[in-house]
Amino acid sequence: MEPTASEIRIDAAPLLRVYQDGRIERLLGSQTVPPGLDPKTNVESKDVVYSQETAQSVRIYVPGTVVTSAQKLPLLVYFHGGGFCIETAFSPTYQNYLNALVAEAKIVAVSVDYRRAPEHPIPAAYDDSWTALKWVASYYDGNGPEQWLNRYVDFENVYLSGDSAGANIAHHIAVKTSKEKLDGMNLVGIILTHPFFWGNEPVGDEVKNPAVRAIIEGIWRLAFPTTSGSDDPLINPVDDQSFGSFLGCKRVLICVAEKDILKYRGWYYCEKLKNSGWDGEVEVMEAEGEVHVFHLSKPCCSNAVAKVKKVAEFMNQGKA
Repeated sequence: MEPTASEIRIDAAPLLRVYQDGRIERLLGSQTVPPGLDPKTNVESKDVVYSQETAQSVRIYVPGTVVTSAQKLPLLVYFHGGGFCIETAFSPTYQNYLNALVAEAKIVAVSVDYRRAPEHPIPAAYDDSWTALKWVASYYDGNGPEQWLNRYVDFENVYLSGDSAGANIAHHIAVKTSKEKLDGMNLVGIILTHPFFWGNEPVGDEVKNPAVRAIIEGIWRLAFPTTSGSDDPLINPVDDQSFGSFLGCKRVLICVAEKDILKYRGWYYCEKLKNSGWDGEVEVMEAEGEVHVFHLSKPCCSNAVAKVKKVAEFMNQGKA
């Protein structure tokens, strides 16, 4: 039976609904799959707790070739998307994507699970993501309890990435690394896929979509009820006066999709970064004819395959 309007306190369909009695119904992104060996890609994964305090875990991925090689591999720390409200690091969506990327790029990946809004409003997602990165960095000397990180990771070649809200997190964590140095870890670059940035002043063709703008602003307020609004530096870092000054890396790849309203923010990020005085290289890859996070919903389409190859190339070009 469909719930009545009087039972629903916040209707954020198609993501979730919050009911008057406090119950939260996630409409997407609730399915999970166990880690293990993927026979298609020969990538193996396992889950490891990174915070005893919050009981949050990461899912670590290694390519099958790594066990027969003494060479250490670049590391990708990945933050999932979902508007800060849905999805997990353990969903089949991200399992499939990271299996494919790890196999193609010959890298180690650490996919971070973080507490989600509205039960845990922002800044919980940022706090957990920073805790996870610090936990990963603690393995730089090869003496931690998790042997995959000890044996296989080249901590001189570290990248951060995420899609949508996860790309937003990746940006802010990169900035934090420039202010709070992590011993033994060299952040080479960030890969921002369909990044969830916003602002009061429309960019590009955003002005043509007032209804979509209202939805995006509503998702942000659901995730962060105490926010100052759409120009909050957490959702609009680009217009912050210090943008580019503390990015913490020298290479940035931004992936956007032609039919995604957030693409204008991706291009805007690139433009502002180039003009900020930041001493690095930034490039944009735009997928023609595609929508938001198409590569997750259609992983076998030609544009999704091209995106995986581009990310793999980007990471391997930056080897120290």
